[in-house]
Amino acid sequence: MDKKTESREEYWRERVAAHKRSGLPVKQFCEQQRITEQSFYVWRKRLRNQPPVRFALVETGLALPQAPAESGLELVLNTGERLRISAGFDTSTLRKVLEALRA
Repeated sequence: MDKKTESREEYWRERVAAHKRSGLPVKQFCEQQRITEQSFYVWRKRLRNQPPVRFALVETGLALPQAPAESGLELVLNTGERLRISAGFDTSTLRKVLEALRA
């Protein structure tokens, strides 16, 4: 996937997520965002039909224990899987991960 396609996909992924958060009807949301309903529906379907993202913990070498102040947070999923988010994480990357988990 090239950078232009990735940025377009990220744009629409954010629009679809923003619509969910807004609670607005699609027509009103699209008018406010100045996007066409047709484009919204096409992208929502395209993003919905993508295969789910799976995560796996990969550890290399010895992990050094971190002090509690530096540990960040840990998200425990319904499946029992854990997502550790260290202090100083990139918020846009976390947003992408959370959107993928919601899909």
